[in-house]
Amino acid sequence: MSIIKTNNLERFYTEGGLTVKALNGVTLNIEDGEFTAIVGPSGSGKTTLLNVIGGLDSPTNGTVEIAGTEITNMKDNMLIDFRLKNIGFVFQAYNLIPVLSALENTEFIMLLQKEPKAKREERAKQLLKEVGLESQSNKKPNEMSGGQQQRVAVARALASKPKFVLADEPTANLDSKSTADLLDIMHELNQKEKTTFIFSTHDQRVIDRATRVITLEDGKIISDETKK
Repeated sequence: MSIIKTNNLERFYTEGGLTVKALNGVTLNIEDGEFTAIVGPSGSGKTTLLNVIGGLDSPTNGTVEIAGTEITNMKDNMLIDFRLKNIGFVFQAYNLIPVLSALENTEFIMLLQKEPKAKREERAKQLLKEVGLESQSNKKPNEMSGGQQQRVAVARALASKPKFVLADEPTANLDSKSTADLLDIMHELNQKEKTTFIFSTHDQRVIDRATRVITLEDGKIISDETKK
């Protein structure tokens, strides 16, 4: 089943009187359960594509459909609610809330969804256990390594049981060991729970693990390979 469909996506920006085509006619389908890497040189449109798929940016032209719902022309308040329920995000800079513990950061999306406290805590504890941070649940971000913070970010992204997770350069600030640990966890979640992950990345270690690699150049898909 297609969980993401984009049709002829275009995203144009104007910089210094020039029009920059960040996305230039991107059409793609992503199936439920994929572990997909979107690759390409800097400026190829990787992050813009993730932002448009995630409803963080609007296309100039074209459409985005998530699990049968078109989000392209959704009103802001509806889109915010839709994102909360359907899309998980993992960012390069972790984006954890400094004053909250690992457990509280993981719970945060569910708090916004007004889930009961007992349910939030149970789900957050389960997720921290899955990412190997059960013993770190009371630590704040500045008490954890970069790799641990990114694992909290993955747990938080999964808290609302989203239809898929968008991960923008999630390993960029991590050392080799932390990267391997993070990818092991994500791959296991993909295999065991059929969690769909879409990465924007330069990292060959992520590309090697992906089962599908989509290459962008100048805002266009120039190759789309599924590994056997």
